[in-house]
Amino acid sequence: MYIKNPQVTELCLFFLTLSHILKINQIMRQFFSLFVFCFSILLCWQCSINKTNLLQLQQGKWEQLKSVDGSVPVKRHEAAFVSVNDKFYLLGGRRMNPVSIYDAKTKKWTNGAVPPIELHHFQPVVYGTDIYILGALTGGYPGETPVEHIYIYQTTNDSWKKGTAIPTDRLRGGAGVALMNDKIYLSCGIKDGHRGDHKKWLDVFDIKTGKWEKLPDAPRPRDHFQSVIANNKLYNIGGRTTIAAENPFKNTIGEVDVFDFTTQKWSTINDPIPTKRAGNFTLLLGEDILVFGGESFTQEPAHSEVEALNVNSHKWTILPPLPVGRHGTGAVFLNNKIYTASGCGNRGGEPELADLWSFEY
Repeated sequence: MYIKNPQVTELCLFFLTLSHILKINQIMRQFFSLFVFCFSILLCWQCSINKTNLLQLQQGKWEQLKSVDGSVPVKRHEAAFVSVNDKFYLLGGRRMNPVSIYDAKTKKWTNGAVPPIELHHFQPVVYGTDIYILGALTGGYPGETPVEHIYIYQTTNDSWKKGTAIPTDRLRGGAGVALMNDKIYLSCGIKDGHRGDHKKWLDVFDIKTGKWEKLPDAPRPRDHFQSVIANNKLYNIGGRTTIAAENPFKNTIGEVDVFDFTTQKWSTINDPIPTKRAGNFTLLLGEDILVFGGESFTQEPAHSEVEALNVNSHKWTILPPLPVGRHGTGAVFLNNKIYTASGCGNRGGEPELADLWSFEY
């Protein structure tokens, strides 16, 4: 079609362009609506998964495991329990204990190497196939002293190695320890055994460079607790400020303090832990931090409570308790099951346990 009038031509071009724009906008609106719909479905799906996991956890059951040959771990407490590949490792504790190693495939316990020094009151981290120990104490109650170096247990050859020195002005034990991006974060702790000198400190050790750096102090000191890193934040949960001369089991802490690595600032969540205790142990499972066991002045038996903190909502969920309460050990996750072993069945140091439990959900 040919139009002689240029004004009419321009008008036709205008309406043609406008119609294209409207069509494009309509397509964009449809695309945006589809994007919002898909994003909403994804969010609902993630929330559903988390709720489902918590529901499954609430319906889970504990089972005591026996080795096929009658072998058992060395009894201990104020120790550590971690996993590397298909093996579980019980390390440290009061006295010079060999490492107890459980092979999940053969279902047998064996003994490994004895550490160079007595190591207790620490939270280990697994880096590759190595287990790093720092923020530990050594010696007898109540005047234990902080361990001056990092110690590394090498699982590949069952050997111990003395690592980098911890700065003398930042020594303490009973501290929270967590790993992220080749760096180990050492939080709070106590310097004078079970007598006092509690710390708010936060330090970071770069495994690759061997360098230490000071970070902002926590809102409050604590010891006999564990740290967990989730969603680029560090959580300090449980613990106490131990004073043996008064009552070593008192002064338990309910507040959960959180360090944001992005803002480099601390905050405290609104809801404290439902059951205040020290000597507790933790496990990050998806979007939830599970807090197991512990000890306190409110009861003689070790705590059996298991409580989960959601790192998004900061709300707590009560989970099935440990069949046998305990403190001073750890929890691991392997093949959709949670495991814990050993520790102490009452507050203090007796009785030490030589058992292994799994939680299936």
